[in-house]
Amino acid sequence: MTGSLLAADLVTLLGRGWDIQHLRELLSNHEIRQITLTTEKSQQILAWATLLEPAFTAESVDARLESINILLAKGATKTYVTAHDGLRPHLHFASEDQDLVARVKAVTAGGLAIFTVESGGQRLGTCQRQGCTVAYVDTSRNGLRTYCSARCGNRDAVDRHRSSSRRDSQH
Repeated sequence: MTGSLLAADLVTLLGRGWDIQHLRELLSNHEIRQITLTTEKSQQILAWATLLEPAFTAESVDARLESINILLAKGATKTYVTAHDGLRPHLHFASEDQDLVARVKAVTAGGLAIFTVESGGQRLGTCQRQGCTVAYVDTSRNGLRTYCSARCGNRDAVDRHRSSSRRDSQH
């Protein structure tokens, strides 16, 4: 799940403006190791985040799968099972000695692929409230999420209600 959540946060960062310090914090929050971030590496991760975006905005499962297969081809270089640091066995899609950009590509491509397979391909998205650019990974029980948060869903409902009330009062 870590890789898919990191992918969503990278796509969200695209919509909010790219900043090297925010990127460093984001990578640290997702427990990416050995963060040596330069302007060049930041720009490479920005380019990768642009490639991640279609996995969240795809209109169909087939389009989502196609975009994730492209990510896997470009980002997953060496897949293996490991159980480091006392963790349960899990997959890695790049070796730990690869550079930061390669590891970010690998963990996001692999994470999206695993999550998509496990969830049936329909649980990635972007918030449906106008003006919100947050990408999300839907881990809800029913899998029907359309907003990044309850707050955005509530704001959208209030906006729709106010818009409808104005139309009604004009008639």
